Amino acid sequence: MSDSPAGRLQALFEGHRLTPTQRRIAHCMVRRAGDVPFLSSVELAELAGVSQPSVTRFAVALGFDGYPALRKHLRESMPAATEETSGHNEYQQAVLAEIENLQHLAGLLADPAPVEQAGRLLAGSRPLPVLGLRAASSQARGFAYFAAKVHPDVRLLDEAGSMLTDRVDAVVRAGATALLCFALPRHPREVVEALEYARAAGLTVVTVAESAFAPVAAHSDLLIPAAVGTGLAFDTACAPMMLGRVLLEAMADELPDAQARLEEFDAKAAARGLFVE
Repeated sequence: MSDSPAGRLQALFEGHRLTPTQRRIAHCMVRRAGDVPFLSSVELAELAGVSQPSVTRFAVALGFDGYPALRKHLRESMPAATEETSGHNEYQQAVLAEIENLQHLAGLLADPAPVEQAGRLLAGSRPLPVLGLRAASSQARGFAYFAAKVHPDVRLLDEAGSMLTDRVDAVVRAGATALLCFALPRHPREVVEALEYARAAGLTVVTVAESAFAPVAAHSDLLIPAAVGTGLAFDTACAPMMLGRVLLEAMADELPDAQARLEEFDAKAAARGLFVE
């Protein structure tokens, strides 16, 4: 487990049965890990979109006497990273935060079992639908592009609206057994609805999200977290992208003809002169 603020918060929340409202608070805290030790209960409630009493009940659910005790614990165990970031401008700080996110991901991958399980599920699904909307569409598209080189039937689902449900129906009729979802903030309502629909249709949902407490967690059979950076105007997603490549590797390991497919592609690419190098 990483020593990053987000990693310590994840460790604090693990093992607790949280209500949907409490998961929302936890999700907000993970996203604002550097600021949380200095937020009042009213400020945290406003950021999470819940009531102030809900924040108090959340602190009690974690085993504290109230929110002040939780905040005191956070201040003592998760001091602001001013020593590490002093002298760095905002762009450098954003890069350093992404390095922390990648280190946190490396810590999670010390236990390869979840990724290996995901690889088996994705390799065994024919076809393999890959879902990602809005901010997550680039992650889904990148995964689908490379996955198609080793998997016989990959279908990208990156359009919202009523057609999304139709396309889920189509992959189920075609024999799909699993769906891979990339879900990043802000989470579109359609993604949550699509995952709920996909599970009801019998698909096993594997999700890459920025937190185990993201809104999609309740609609995922296997969620592997990879934090996003929040230091710039728009979130950065180096860790989710890296996790996507790790999942590609795990899936390819489960496909007996993956290497042959890659060699076939390389031979055809050379014959067609696809690449200039």
